[in-house]
Amino acid sequence: MRTILNLIWLIFGGFWLALGYVLAGIVACIFIVTIPFGVASFRMAAFAFWPFGRTVISKPSAGVGSGIGNVIWFIVAGLWLAIGHVTTAIAQAITIIGIPLAIANLKMIPVTCFPFGKEIVDDRLLQPGAHVLYHV
Repeated sequence: MRTILNLIWLIFGGFWLALGYVLAGIVACIFIVTIPFGVASFRMAAFAFWPFGRTVISKPSAGVGSGIGNVIWFIVAGLWLAIGHVTTAIAQAITIIGIPLAIANLKMIPVTCFPFGKEIVDDRLLQPGAHVLYHV
């Protein structure tokens, strides 16, 4: 079932959202100082490309650097990518088939705005007791 949802997602918005993340990642990798932002953006591009069957969990090892990175990320790229998610969700919600996709799109906004200190894992590899933030 998740393969079908991922294929529908890919056709109706996932490709363009992932492309936005890749573009943000390329821009971030231009400067050496912002390479961690580029890596985070590429990680989220993979999630935006094929989200169903994955879960976002918190990383217990994240520290103050993650918090500072999240603030900078939100100002520079997170807000704009979140607007892309909202816009895509509105377009997807117009049809009945697109409503589950729109809901999944809105669930992705927290990791879009604050990617540091979070990890995206496959549902099949999820360990018992992991602190699940949300499931798409």
